[in-house]
Amino acid sequence: MVYKKDIGTRVANACFSQRYILAIMGCAGVANALIMRACLSITITQMVRPSNHTSESGEIYHDPDACPALPVTPANPSKPVHPGEFDWDEKTQGKILSAFYYGYIFTHIPGGLLSEKFGGKYTLGLGIFSTAIFTLLTPWAARMGSDELIALRFIEGLGEGTTFPALCTLLAQWAPPLERSKLSSIVFAGVQIGNVMANSMSSLILEFIPGGWPWVFYIFGGVGMVWCVLWCLLCYNDPSSHPYITEKEKRYLQETIGQIERKKDLGPMPWKAILTSGPVWALIIAEVGHDWGLYTMVTDLPKYMNDVMHFSVAQNGILSSLPYLVMWVFSISTSALADWLLKVEYMSITTLRRSFATLGAVVPGLGCLAASYVGCDKVAVSVLFTAGMGFMGFCYASLRVNSLDLSPNYSGTIMALVNGIGCISGMGTPYIVGILTPNRSLKEWRVVFWIMFVILTLTNFVYIFYGTGEVQPWNDSSEQETSSTDDKRTLKEKENNTTQDDPEKSIGVK
Repeated sequence: MVYKKDIGTRVANACFSQRYILAIMGCAGVANALIMRACLSITITQMVRPSNHTSESGEIYHDPDACPALPVTPANPSKPVHPGEFDWDEKTQGKILSAFYYGYIFTHIPGGLLSEKFGGKYTLGLGIFSTAIFTLLTPWAARMGSDELIALRFIEGLGEGTTFPALCTLLAQWAPPLERSKLSSIVFAGVQIGNVMANSMSSLILEFIPGGWPWVFYIFGGVGMVWCVLWCLLCYNDPSSHPYITEKEKRYLQETIGQIERKKDLGPMPWKAILTSGPVWALIIAEVGHDWGLYTMVTDLPKYMNDVMHFSVAQNGILSSLPYLVMWVFSISTSALADWLLKVEYMSITTLRRSFATLGAVVPGLGCLAASYVGCDKVAVSVLFTAGMGFMGFCYASLRVNSLDLSPNYSGTIMALVNGIGCISGMGTPYIVGILTPNRSLKEWRVVFWIMFVILTLTNFVYIFYGTGEVQPWNDSSEQETSSTDDKRTLKEKENNTTQDDPEKSIGVK
């Protein structure tokens, strides 16, 4: 046993500090979660039989502002349409794709509470494990029927809803204040990596692996299971429980964070203080705006590139992935910049969070809006979408880490509220885009991007005025309660002493 521990210590310390191992594993976990969540979006196009998309009146709408379609030539042959296995209409497909998020919302707050009570390691591990199991079962459920697949996706969402609250609880124990932006951005960069790989890798599997669409779920579910094993072996709830951490790193974390063991006696959850906190609600509102913009692009950018710009399938896949790659680069680089700015005390933490949140909201809105006004210049459209959405990477050193600023002890619960309520915005955007773009015309899409820009800007104004990076007074409710109890005890002792010294006062009081 000692021999194994010594080997683990040498291997772990030869590579990275344990806090960076946790961040890298967390990033891989988030990427796995996003891949297993999103792979159905592209795979379902090969699972169902195609429809001709004709209206009831039989009329076909022609958009005079749309770009010319790519001609079919020997150098650019049209690919035969996949026959599909299931006869699901658009409404049924929408229910299947949205079922995940209905389950996802329900377990955010329970996930935060569980991770604060029992630790983020097992809460996150069990969540990803269940998601991997249900991903492996997806082909079986699909062949049972659409209702069975909807039920499975709902349950899969329940498991994955614990992911971000658990990660916030872990980061509160492992991320020093001057490394908080960097470590958080490494972890949450898994969102972009997952979105890129869900589209690109699923396409490769569908194209080249014999056996068709079921292998998408078998491969990604299997990778998720492997991650769970590595997570259990390499990562721990807090530095004090880690068997391989060096004394040097443990001492550093204790000096910078203040404690190296997860608090288990936080006292009652300060729900009233949290739910009436202006900074918490400013963060929630800003996250709703951020998610509105992000989910608009995640779910509908491929449609815009196909229906309006008429990019080929291969071009569409690459160009729809580029914004997330650039966003990932921005998130890492700007987070390192944020930590440096705080270290040299160039600006306060509140000013930094507000400034980065503004860049991550206004510039993406302007970029996407401008892309709808440059006509059929495909290069300009691609650059504007990619650069604009890339600036959303600034949010990872602001909005994504702000719950840790407000309350390290209750960051999991706050993240649950923020991410859970933000998901409502994500659930609404595909439906609203569908209503606003019945003819899939360029002018209709401009309305979509105007709404996106306005929502991003207005929600950011709320964060500018009410957001903060300071720890809130209710962060340590147990100490406040203990202090209050001690004060009452001291006051009572003083009264007893006064009564003993002056019997007449005792009579008067009685």
